[in-house]
Amino acid sequence: MATYTMHVAGLTRELPICKVNDELYIGAFIMFGDAELTVACARDLLKLAEGIEYDYLFTAEAKSIPLIHEMARQSNASRYFIARKGPKVYMPDPISVDDQSITTLSLQRLYLGSDDAAIIKGKKILIVDDVISTGGSLKAMEALVEKAGGTVAGRMAVLAEGGAADRGDIKFLAPLPVFNADGSVK
Repeated sequence: MATYTMHVAGLTRELPICKVNDELYIGAFIMFGDAELTVACARDLLKLAEGIEYDYLFTAEAKSIPLIHEMARQSNASRYFIARKGPKVYMPDPISVDDQSITTLSLQRLYLGSDDAAIIKGKKILIVDDVISTGGSLKAMEALVEKAGGTVAGRMAVLAEGGAADRGDIKFLAPLPVFNADGSVK
């Protein structure tokens, strides 16, 4: 399997290049199980967040959960929020929005319980993700924050994939190219 050498937060990782469709391949950036990478990326994202005034951190399930938890731990935040990919029995009257990301093969929804929405209402929210690519998940998280009555204070990710690296509205640690079938950078 072809790989891409990624340098981020002072660390180096080999990312497997995975097929999305016949014309698009991506470097699979997976932080699950990599405590060293999670801690380093959280540290560097918090440095990027300096100067952004926010009340809470917010992410979508699932790959960014360890990252946002570590960011909260390092910043002594007592709470953060996660948009879930399905309603849970413990979520009172959940609100939801549609989500379509580059790695999701079908349309899905993101959910937030009305109890969490009540806390977010009137607050400034910093949206965090592991990778921003097409912006589909980012857009869904923004819509969920707004539906809850919060204000998006900023957007950040560990990596900005493909054209997302050219966006001026997100902060990120490193760009990540997209690939051709032969493993060359597009």
